[in-house]
Amino acid sequence: MNARVEDPTLWDRPGEAQALSRERSRLAASIEAVTGLERDLVDAVGYAEMADEEDDEATLEEARAQLKAIRDRAARAELEALLSGEADGNEAFLEVNSGAGGTESCDWAGMLLRMYTRWANAHGMTVDFLEETSGEQVGIKSATIQIKGTNAYGWLKTEAGVHRLVRISPFDSAAKRHTSFASVWVYPVVDDTIVIDINPADVRTDTYRASGAGGQHINKTDSAVRLTHIPTGVVVACQMGRSQHQNRDEAWRMLRARLYELELQRREAEAQALQDQKTDIGWGHQIRSYVLQPYQMVKDLRTQVETSDTQGVLDGDLDAFMGASLAQRVGVTREE
Repeated sequence: MNARVEDPTLWDRPGEAQALSRERSRLAASIEAVTGLERDLVDAVGYAEMADEEDDEATLEEARAQLKAIRDRAARAELEALLSGEADGNEAFLEVNSGAGGTESCDWAGMLLRMYTRWANAHGMTVDFLEETSGEQVGIKSATIQIKGTNAYGWLKTEAGVHRLVRISPFDSAAKRHTSFASVWVYPVVDDTIVIDINPADVRTDTYRASGAGGQHINKTDSAVRLTHIPTGVVVACQMGRSQHQNRDEAWRMLRARLYELELQRREAEAQALQDQKTDIGWGHQIRSYVLQPYQMVKDLRTQVETSDTQGVLDGDLDAFMGASLAQRVGVTREE
């Protein structure tokens, strides 16, 4: 691969100050989270003891709710402590692509896009839509979004893979059960602390008319940009900007991020970390099954975590799956 990622000790010196500042802020936030938990726990226990002494059941129930909320915060803080990868703190690009199956798969891809958007919003993150190709009838053929927030890539990186849906099709008049597939790809946004050296001669640039929602300008000019990195075959596209210039800049950011992710994967392979569990974006490597018929069950095939709350998962309740996958990934890496 001609795209070159330098050893971390050689990455550009001007970005070191920014990296150190960000690390300092991250550590300060982690310390504050722990001290805040300790402080709130002492207050909640004192509140509960007072309610118990006064035999005040209403106040005691309120104290129980506070303790449960503290427990949930502590569990999430414990998982966030596992986000120690060199790009875990970065924002993330997330791509969804429908598989074979036409309308069914396009609808499923659209459901996945909605699921991750809701997860991001529930965790205080923002979502920018960069590219979207609509399905012929419903859903999407493909879409790329950027999820902005602390540790976005760290949380989402284990979601990459093939997702399988089993349900009675709403598009089948015979009400038969259908199986649909869609793939998810996640890669980190590359910031100024990381240098990715790409030979422009290795990149083919294509422009075309945007097909997404927009005004007259976006639909009547060749404003959309597609970049193909010839040595690796990596393809990225952006069409949501108002001008070709904006889309070209964003596409280059996406390309650098994709090549950086490839480099991270290469390092993992060389270290033999997660060789068996590592997610592969391929149609024979589904990571999770979502069964809506004849029973309700979402099951992760890597960690065996499962739930019958299928609607909750499709509405973005993914923390249990992400946490288990992250813990497994870190555990295997440490064993290696």
